[in-house]
Amino acid sequence: MTVPLVLAGARGHGRWHLENIRRLQDKGVVRLAGICELTPLTADELPDGLGTPEQSADLGALLDATGARVAVICTPIPTHTDLALTAAARGVHLLLEKPPAPSYAEFRRMADGVAAAGVACQIGFQSLGSHALPAIRTLMAEGTIGEVVGIGGAGAWARAEAYYRRAPWAGRRRLNGVDVIDGALTNPLAHAVATALALGGSTRAEDVTEVEPELLRANDIESDDTSCVRVSTAQGHPVTVAATLCAEEPDEPYVVVHGSRGRITFWYRQDRVLLQRADHGPEEHEYGRTDLLENLVAHLTDGTRLLAAPEETGAFMKVVEAIRLAPDPTPLPAGSWHLLPDEQRRVVPGVDALVAAAADTLALYSELGAPWALPSAPRKEVST
Repeated sequence: MTVPLVLAGARGHGRWHLENIRRLQDKGVVRLAGICELTPLTADELPDGLGTPEQSADLGALLDATGARVAVICTPIPTHTDLALTAAARGVHLLLEKPPAPSYAEFRRMADGVAAAGVACQIGFQSLGSHALPAIRTLMAEGTIGEVVGIGGAGAWARAEAYYRRAPWAGRRRLNGVDVIDGALTNPLAHAVATALALGGSTRAEDVTEVEPELLRANDIESDDTSCVRVSTAQGHPVTVAATLCAEEPDEPYVVVHGSRGRITFWYRQDRVLLQRADHGPEEHEYGRTDLLENLVAHLTDGTRLLAAPEETGAFMKVVEAIRLAPDPTPLPAGSWHLLPDEQRRVVPGVDALVAAAADTLALYSELGAPWALPSAPRKEVST
């Protein structure tokens, strides 16, 4: 049976959801029944083939009017919890964009409310739908790279200054007294953190024992654009992820599993895996991916296991909470960054190599001798 759904937040990243919904509608999996936006989409903004869905700025009223069974929520981070609970109160199942909430308290309010309502909820970490994850876990379990000693993550991306002007909440830690926490590790490169934790089997909140963040910024924003974090886990595998939105040469982000006799590198946006081990040549494989909305519908129709349920993102939210509680990001000193006039973006010389080194050595920027990391960048260890 085709499942009717409503999309809340159809601009920005929501455009990706519109295209994905059209793909699944063509397959007969879903039907776009409504769009929730403060300003209705024009005919030009709606992809061909999606018909004329109802539109409203009131999610609850729209869900009531359309009889939707699923709500896809792709709205500003601080609105996630209330909108998710609005849908859950009506028995509507959820695909909730990442990060699911700006604080652990808001995450718990959402997750507990969804559970009490008895509805299914999928968190939008698309990388967790990659078929590479179970393949890598099998290699780890079989001892292919020896004993796992840690997991690193690296994301060297670029964002123009206009990126931080696209919405009032962009690049903010708080807005009008409400947490936002829109930083490099918590939003654009959140997949690196969540994927690294998942590969280490550290997905639930109780799996995190300590978090050490280092937050810095080259841009004139509240939040961090160049940051790293080391997570100590109950599984004994440290997870270190480094990220920047001020890369010299932006490249594909990746996660690397370090073993005593080799390593596995996973470019999670490409579902591509490189296995390197002693006494063997390198082996590279590409994998398929299960779409999270399709997985949610399969869960509703035949009980297929959800790939990214809220409780399986609790560890990620512990990292978000540590970043929220950490001192505000330290501005990089004058001379440590420059503006590319043609692209209108700020670049931190040497940061690409530092990001890669952090993933490779599981060390923080300050431990790698980054000239701007200490003493100007305070670090706060957060016990969980």
